[in-house]
Amino acid sequence: MSQKLSKKPLLAIRPTKPLKDDGRATVLDREVQKVEPPPLYRVILLNDDFTPMEFVVMIIQEYFHKDQETATRIMLQVHMEGKGVCGVYTHDMAVTKVAQVTEISRKSGHPLQCMMEEV
Repeated sequence: MSQKLSKKPLLAIRPTKPLKDDGRATVLDREVQKVEPPPLYRVILLNDDFTPMEFVVMIIQEYFHKDQETATRIMLQVHMEGKGVCGVYTHDMAVTKVAQVTEISRKSGHPLQCMMEEV
């Protein structure tokens, strides 16, 4: 689930003079602040010779919210090319996905490897 960020710059209004409560008006200048979108990371599954293909498809469907066809395509990419991208997320989300996949794989007795790399 990737988030769309607004590309509009934020405006900060700063007084040109200190505000005084003497009843006179104060002129304010606008200062444009540019906000960068956060860096994104790919979450990648790595191939091994022991994890069943059905388990990999289940992981992709459950943790990456892909449909059966997409999950199967990603699983075949992992199997044939050695790795497959399951999604692109912000840093915190990618770390969470890697931890979840690794944890469920170990609990299920599979050596499935999951990693992340910056886009």
